[in-house]
Amino acid sequence: MVVGESIATGFAELWSHKTRSLLSLLAISFGVASGLYAFGNLNLMYGRRDRSWALSGKGRIDVRKEEPPAGGPPPSLSRGLTSADADAIRAALPWVYMVSPRLTVRTKMADGPVAADVYVSGITLDWRRRGWVYTQRGRFFSSHDMAAAARVCIVIEPGGWVGPKPYWWGRFGSRGVFDDYVQRADMLGRVLQVGDGLYTVVGVLKNPPQDRDPRWSHMGQGNILVPLSTAQRYLVPAEASKALDAVDQITVETGSLETIPRVLRRIEGLLAERHRGVADYSVSNFQEVVANMMASTRQAAAGLLAVACVALLAGGIGIMNVTLATVFSRTREIGLRRSVGATRGDILVQFMTEAVLLGVIGGAGGVLGGMGGLRYLAEEGAEALAALCWWHLPAALAFAGAVAGLFSVVPAYRASRLDPVRALRDE
Repeated sequence: MVVGESIATGFAELWSHKTRSLLSLLAISFGVASGLYAFGNLNLMYGRRDRSWALSGKGRIDVRKEEPPAGGPPPSLSRGLTSADADAIRAALPWVYMVSPRLTVRTKMADGPVAADVYVSGITLDWRRRGWVYTQRGRFFSSHDMAAAARVCIVIEPGGWVGPKPYWWGRFGSRGVFDDYVQRADMLGRVLQVGDGLYTVVGVLKNPPQDRDPRWSHMGQGNILVPLSTAQRYLVPAEASKALDAVDQITVETGSLETIPRVLRRIEGLLAERHRGVADYSVSNFQEVVANMMASTRQAAAGLLAVACVALLAGGIGIMNVTLATVFSRTREIGLRRSVGATRGDILVQFMTEAVLLGVIGGAGGVLGGMGGLRYLAEEGAEALAALCWWHLPAALAFAGAVAGLFSVVPAYRASRLDPVRALRDE
């Protein structure tokens, strides 16, 4: 029997037992859908990781201010994390791509009748060397602004959404008063009262839409940016810090992945000496932070893949049982076909073809279910669906068919070994 006739006969047999066929392919469908859902989310995470590294740099190291642990050297021995630490890192490692200190302060903003609590970040010119995803209007800070501690600022404008907002946005993600105001008013050139002083808005940076933001983790900014020297001089209460040049964080970008261990050791040794053994800072490798984020995703994906494997195994066992039942119910047909010239290979191919068809149809249902799950159930549905590679879909169909074919080998082989005379006597 040719393959075309086997396929046509297989479809006829499946259609004549629709309920049994449907129950058999449901497990295959569920397994394929779970696998596609897991692969889509994994590909999305890996894609976001690669885009984040392209923006923030693979050689990123973060130094953050921390509370010193109890029982260590007296905290008074250290001035805390400061701009001088950033200068020392730059002097010791002049070849690194970026050394960007930052200080963030929460304060009040007022513009006429509008008042709001805002986060103001003091930054240096290095800040824009990485993580730049903004649409800019106006200008950025100049060297003169930094040196003179000028009272100028840049406003961060929210990017909104391209697609529909997720269901949780209205409850957990609503914007603040300042963000709403920035989106309604043209801020460029305005004079805002920030803290106790007046600041001229020299630029506006608009974030990308939240559902299109390529950053894994923001480099760190508030609602308003000011020169670091301005924030240190005017926005930090004198009693709030032991040093006039205090900062919250120093971001170092070495420029390459291979240089991270050497730079990490150099920074740790330099800061230990400058802070006199007081552990009032932490040094972290951004790659490790991303790896920790990825670990939870991989665990969830591994769980889904395990469910997919169990479902495919159950589907395969179901197809084996169905094929055995089919062989038993069609024993006389097998004997008749053997008596008119069908070979054992024809019988084997016929029953395996029917099982593979069942697996492929179940796989097709699983592909549709997996794509629908990614689109409507995943946190970032459109992106997760787009993250699937083109070959995932035919591979899923081929895998489902292979599983069904593998589990049908034994029943099909038993059918091919039936004695024609005894099969014809079967009632």
